[in-house]
Amino acid sequence: MNKRWILAMVLLLGTLMLTACGQKYAAVPINEDVDICAICNMQVKDDAFATQLTTKDGKNFKFDDLGCMNEWKKENGTDNIGMDYVRDYNDKEWIEFNKATYVYDPSLRTPMAYGIVNFKDKASAEAFVAEQGVGKVMTADELASHDWTQNMDNMNMDGDAQGHGHDEGGTDQGSKHDMGEDMSKDMHQEGESKEGSGNH
Repeated sequence: MNKRWILAMVLLLGTLMLTACGQKYAAVPINEDVDICAICNMQVKDDAFATQLTTKDGKNFKFDDLGCMNEWKKENGTDNIGMDYVRDYNDKEWIEFNKATYVYDPSLRTPMAYGIVNFKDKASAEAFVAEQGVGKVMTADELASHDWTQNMDNMNMDGDAQGHGHDEGGTDQGSKHDMGEDMSKDMHQEGESKEGSGNH
C-alpha cells in the first residue's frame, strides 16, 4: 500500500514539474501602454499581428509584425528561444509559431508591411485566401526560405486606401502605426514650411 502511495506521489510531482516547465514559456498578454517592438521600436498593438518569443533564460520579446520577429531571429539566432508565438488572425488566440499556418501576399497590409497573416489551421488560411482573392498559404518551414521583402507602398497607406484587408482580427489596420505616419506628415509639413519661408 505504501509503495503505491509513494508511486502515486512521484507521478503527481512529475506531472506538476512538466506542467511548470510548459508554463515557463507561455505567451503573455500585450500591454499597449508599455509594449514596444524589440526591433522597430513601434507600439505593439493588442491585435492579430502581434508576436512574441521567450528565451530559455526567461526574457520575453514582443513584436508588432511577424517580420520583426524574423529579424530578431536573424540577429540573435534561435538556439536560445524557449517558445515563439503568433496570433490567429480571426480570434487573436496565441499559437506556437511552428504550428501555425501563414498567408503571404505583398498587398496584405501588416504593421511593418511584410504582408504575412497568421492562422491556427490550414482551413482558416485557405478560407482567408478565398475571401480576399489573393495570398499564398505557407507553413512555418516554408517561411524559412521566404525573402521577407517589405512592401514599402503599404507603409504609408491611409486606412481608406489600404489594399486587401479583413475586419476580423485585423481591426484598426489603417492606424497600425499612427505615430510613424504622424511623424512622416510632420516632417513633410516642416519641409513645406521651410520651402515657403525660403521664397520670402
